[in-house]
Amino acid sequence: MTPRVLRAASCALLCACNARQSTVRTAYADTVATGADSVVTGVSSSEAHFVGNITGFQDPESVRYDPEQDVFFVSNMTGNGSDKDGNGYISRVAATSPYGASLFAVGGKDGVTLNAPKGMAIHGDTLWVCDIDVLRGFERHSGKPIATIDFAPQHAVLLNDVAVGADGRVRVTDTGILMSWAGVVHTGPDRIFEVGPGGAVREVANSLDLRQPNGVTWDAAAKRWVVVSFDPFAGEVATMDTSGPARRVIHQSKSGNFDGVEAMPGGAILYTSWADSSVHVLRGADDRQLVREVPEPADIGVDTRRWRLAIPLSTLGRVQLWALDPAVVGRR
Repeated sequence: MTPRVLRAASCALLCACNARQSTVRTAYADTVATGADSVVTGVSSSEAHFVGNITGFQDPESVRYDPEQDVFFVSNMTGNGSDKDGNGYISRVAATSPYGASLFAVGGKDGVTLNAPKGMAIHGDTLWVCDIDVLRGFERHSGKPIATIDFAPQHAVLLNDVAVGADGRVRVTDTGILMSWAGVVHTGPDRIFEVGPGGAVREVANSLDLRQPNGVTWDAAAKRWVVVSFDPFAGEVATMDTSGPARRVIHQSKSGNFDGVEAMPGGAILYTSWADSSVHVLRGADDRQLVREVPEPADIGVDTRRWRLAIPLSTLGRVQLWALDPAVVGRR
């Protein structure tokens, strides 16, 4: 997820920005004006090569690749991450030629409710999307809303990311933060939920030791969950098994704001950090910057046909594509 830090200078500025966002959102609902450019705004080692920018989004927070359709889904918050304003939307981009987009689901149209969509995961024919205190399900071909799991009874603060395990159970992080024009405020509690058969919700972990859990993914190679923390003073990459709240920190940094995470087939873990504006690759104890100078990189996705990394940059309204070296992926 990407808690975007925004500060307003005055009430007049707030009104002007709100009016601008409303106008832009309406334009998107009618025209879908997304383009691409080749201006490099990041730096990488030899293990990743810049492909291009997909531009024209509104606060893109998460990217999820659908291998069967060969498309990217991009969630757009269109404003503050805690605002229930109904103006969020999800775009769909053809991965084979990512130079235009179509609207997949738009808040306020065709029975869709989306406020500030963030992390996404695909389970069968359902695209699950975190939306503040609700997990929303969409049919991944048509965009039709088909499920709603309300976390209000659990007093969820900010559902941030979602992932599907090998057994089909879904894990959801609650970062315990509020995102407003005043900035990002940690209120707690910090929690991880699991959704089982019939949409039953149970709390897997509830502790400040989670350090504001943000990105979550299932590591199929090691058969474990991987969670990264958004704590600005102690970023952590931790693993969890499928049973209980036990958590093992495998990497820690004095700086933090870790956001998105993906596990590669060969065992490497990719994660993003706002603190150093980078995407990192973690192999065992070896941690290094894979892509640098990308401001506030959010919930990354990976095109598993071409092995391209998609990095949403909310503050720039774009998604960057980088081709991954085979050494990062772990393929021969």
